[in-house]
Amino acid sequence: MNPIQNENMQWDNEQINAVVADLARLRLQVDLELVPRYPYLGTKIYPLGRCKEIRDAVFVLLQQQLPQATEPGLLLIRDQLAKGESLKKIWGALRGVYFQNAMSVGDWYLDVSNDTVNPNKPRIEVLPLATSGFAEVTSFEQFISVARTYWEVEVYRNDICPALAPYMPLLYISKNGTCWLGEATDNMLAVATKSQFSASERILLTLPAPPQKAASRWQEALSKVKHSDFLHQQGDAVEFCQAYRTKHYEQDSSIRDSAVMAYVTLPKSVSLAD
Repeated sequence: MNPIQNENMQWDNEQINAVVADLARLRLQVDLELVPRYPYLGTKIYPLGRCKEIRDAVFVLLQQQLPQATEPGLLLIRDQLAKGESLKKIWGALRGVYFQNAMSVGDWYLDVSNDTVNPNKPRIEVLPLATSGFAEVTSFEQFISVARTYWEVEVYRNDICPALAPYMPLLYISKNGTCWLGEATDNMLAVATKSQFSASERILLTLPAPPQKAASRWQEALSKVKHSDFLHQQGDAVEFCQAYRTKHYEQDSSIRDSAVMAYVTLPKSVSLAD
């Protein structure tokens, strides 16, 4: 690495290795706590599928240890903070292949759950953000392009709860016939609201309607749920996007929260298997 690259990247290979080593130590500490709590995710053995839980636990531990840290890797992270950088949780698409929860500090990508898709990979990955392959998800089209292959699902428009669709326009069906609505994460809700629901409207216009069997199973499920306008009001999902934009619902976080609260009363999924 030449001096110019080193100056721009701030950490050389030896320093990166020190950061990796100290984050690996923190990761081992949280594994001792998380393995008994999350031994499986469906049929997957820990740590598979647990990138958020691992990232969140390491993030908390890192914040606790940084003020009194003496380890060289943690001192490098603390030095970044002293220079005005922020330690942040980030979520997005990694190399366009899968979703990942990670951290960033300054221009650096800190992945403490790098083995949660492929357990044979190293637990920790530290790279310059610019070359990490990490990208924030800024559209439903981008989200779907990853979800289809990563989750092995077909994606349809949310005609099940059209009044909810401006916030959560997607319906998924997996290979085994599991069907669910989404996406109720802060990141994807922000895609909807920051676009004044135009991102939701655009994807609703391009996705196919769900199969009749999915619609029937969801109507049966909805009949057992306490009434909510977000869940039971009928109409056209695209027209709801337009109406919410006219009413400036994107500016009212309490309405978004009400939509999410209605969503969580739904079953997590319905089965389309006979």
